[in-house]
Amino acid sequence: MKNRILLMLAFVALLCSCGKAKFTVDGNVQGATDTTKLVLEYSSNGNWFVVDTLTTSSSGDFSVSDDAPEFPNIYRLRHNSQSIYFPIDSVDHITIKTKLKEFDTDYTLSGSDHAVEVMNVDKAALQFAGGKGTAAELQAWKRKLSEQILQDPSGIVAYYIINKYIDERPLFDPLNDSDLKIIGAVANAFNTFKPNDPRTQYLVTVLLDGQKRRRQAVAGAADTIVAQEANIIEINLQDKNGVNQSLTRVTSGGKVVLLNYTMYGAEFSPAFNKILNDIYTRYRAKGLEIYQIGLDANEVDWRMAAKRLPWITVYDPMGVQSPNVTAYNVSGIPTVFIIGRNGEVVERVTDMSQLESQVAKHI
Repeated sequence: MKNRILLMLAFVALLCSCGKAKFTVDGNVQGATDTTKLVLEYSSNGNWFVVDTLTTSSSGDFSVSDDAPEFPNIYRLRHNSQSIYFPIDSVDHITIKTKLKEFDTDYTLSGSDHAVEVMNVDKAALQFAGGKGTAAELQAWKRKLSEQILQDPSGIVAYYIINKYIDERPLFDPLNDSDLKIIGAVANAFNTFKPNDPRTQYLVTVLLDGQKRRRQAVAGAADTIVAQEANIIEINLQDKNGVNQSLTRVTSGGKVVLLNYTMYGAEFSPAFNKILNDIYTRYRAKGLEIYQIGLDANEVDWRMAAKRLPWITVYDPMGVQSPNVTAYNVSGIPTVFIIGRNGEVVERVTDMSQLESQVAKHI
């Protein structure tokens, strides 16, 4: 009797598992071999989690399936540091055709109208990456995007667009009045039509925080922000060795500390870290320490870069959306603060070419 019950339970579990809706992502990577690795990941409001790791065939073909998400979500297919982004809504079947050497620039998506929309946004964004395009051209494109967003403000494409970054800067900036209105339209639509969507509370928080900061700016809060920056706000994150590093502890030792927000995957990073290394080598014996926060989307890439650096390097898994970014009013990277020997912020560096001379003043 007991064995029959166990067999029945196993059969029911099998039926349940077989009945789950699945989505599929397949396609071809021209130039790939049977050793080319791809990673399928999904987003949780800017944090990325692995769904599956796969290897292409000798001709570059690949296919992967997984349980359909409860709510539409953003996924990406990644090869090393290059990623192709697309939304998945339930049982979508997305086909990707790309080239190994131009993985995230020369590709096509099919199988979903929303996936095609995201592809078109990302390809248009390439026209402005690296400082290309004029400010007027960027604003004209953003007006078109705003019109697109307002046609379906509670859609996954609208969510993707307002969270899009170009050159590590937000395409729609919560500190800009016009941009904040568009963000508000999306947040309010999600809150009205999708209150249980895991993106809704995040969007509402971004909106409320942006409104608060804009009110402060209108009220002449620049002086208030400077005053707030004079006092250390605690940051406690894990370093490359998995050890928690407390900023207040580091700054309480009588040293001059450089607090740096950065992304190791950014184009500027190697040259900028060379500048930091030169300064660190010169002034370390005189009491200089560096507390560097990596905001990279991919922790593995961050860890590979961080292990070669001699100073304190910590990782913030929430990236640019982290409260640690908001707390210090960081609006771009790299951002550097100088914390004096008394444990207070004494300077915010705005010209990196003057970084060494500004450090030397406080050593």
